[in-house]
Amino acid sequence: MAEPDIKYARNGPVSIAYEVVGDGPLTLVHVSPFDNIEIAWENPLYARYLRRLGTMARVILMDRRGTGLSDRFDPENVPPLEDLVDDITVVLDACGADRAVLFGFEEAAAQCAMFASSRPDRVAGLILYAATACGIRKPDYPWQWSDEEWASYLDALRTGWGTADYALETMPLFLPSHVGDSRIERWWLRFQRLASSPGSQLAMEEQLRITDIRSILPAIGVPTLILHRAGDAVEPVGQGRYIASQISGARYVELPGEDHQPWAGDSDALVDEVGLFLAELRDGESLAERVLATVLFTDIVKSTERAAAMGDTAWTAMLARERELARRDVERYRGRFVAWTGDGLLAVFDGPARAVRCAQAINTSALLLGLEVRSGCHTGEIELLGDDVGGIAVHIAARVAALAAGSQVWASSTVRDLTGGSGLDYEDAGLHELKGVPDAWHLYRVSTP
Repeated sequence: MAEPDIKYARNGPVSIAYEVVGDGPLTLVHVSPFDNIEIAWENPLYARYLRRLGTMARVILMDRRGTGLSDRFDPENVPPLEDLVDDITVVLDACGADRAVLFGFEEAAAQCAMFASSRPDRVAGLILYAATACGIRKPDYPWQWSDEEWASYLDALRTGWGTADYALETMPLFLPSHVGDSRIERWWLRFQRLASSPGSQLAMEEQLRITDIRSILPAIGVPTLILHRAGDAVEPVGQGRYIASQISGARYVELPGEDHQPWAGDSDALVDEVGLFLAELRDGESLAERVLATVLFTDIVKSTERAAAMGDTAWTAMLARERELARRDVERYRGRFVAWTGDGLLAVFDGPARAVRCAQAINTSALLLGLEVRSGCHTGEIELLGDDVGGIAVHIAARVAALAAGSQVWASSTVRDLTGGSGLDYEDAGLHELKGVPDAWHLYRVSTP
């Protein structure tokens, strides 16, 4: 199998590098945390791994935004997770692939999991390898690093990334089976240098630290395979077990070995499991009726009083203008308008940051008319009911909006956890009981831009 040509797909001004390997009956998109799809072929172990996958599927190998041959980003302006999800979409479109199996490795698992839950019509299956669902240790997620461990790791990365000493120091962690193999050690140093710059790598690690996708795992409804090596020291195996327990129907396979990179160690065992999974899939029509979405509710504050003061004719004209501007803002931020709800609206978005920014824009447009709007956002699983939507996530967003004051945008903790790198700032609004919704909910006020 010859080394493939490298091509580019464009998401707005950003170019994403990809190459296609093999021609199997299914399309498999392979996404790594950092990569360089050109020099991957210089490593015979990596090349063998890719060629084996290429005998099972049409494999699209892509460099994530910020890494390898794709456009780098400003470390001070790291893209939110939903933009990385869009990158997969443009690569699929460029390849003419309506649907694909997604393979997400390590932190790229968050990108693939969000794609699978929000766009299931384009996903035939999901494979997560050495995945993490939360970037930092929490009482109910004990497998990740603490703040102190993160600080030590980032300090070492900041001064060492791209140096020979750092590459050798990380070999026992990432590639323990190949320590002492001078050929792999030389390639690993070259790979680190060409896969990411020190600033970009630091920014990506910072983004991983603040990302938490645990709340979206139950919304994944596509066939899912979770793979994890038992001795992985980078992402401990407890994370794979946890993720599998949160996705209904997921198959969990725990592989022996300590190597973190999928092509290292006994890669044949890993590829064999991928092959078994692909053989069971059928690339048929999507029957998805439930998807992950961010729900936005808005409401005009004191609308009854304003209507009484202005009179019916003037108020009707004012309301029509406000609705025109609000619909325009929803379209601008790629949302789907669902319905008018009294003096507000209901809309859904495939990205939480876009939903929040739309709410801010609607508030600003209303202020220009002398009106105040309150808004609420929540990300969760919704039911698709023709042109309408339903489900508990819709009710939660409505309750969140009702707590906001004029010109405020409130959001659930799920929205905050999924918008790391978006530049949005939040103020803690505390725990709240939401009428008709179980448990107390941690809510946040979005800071005024």
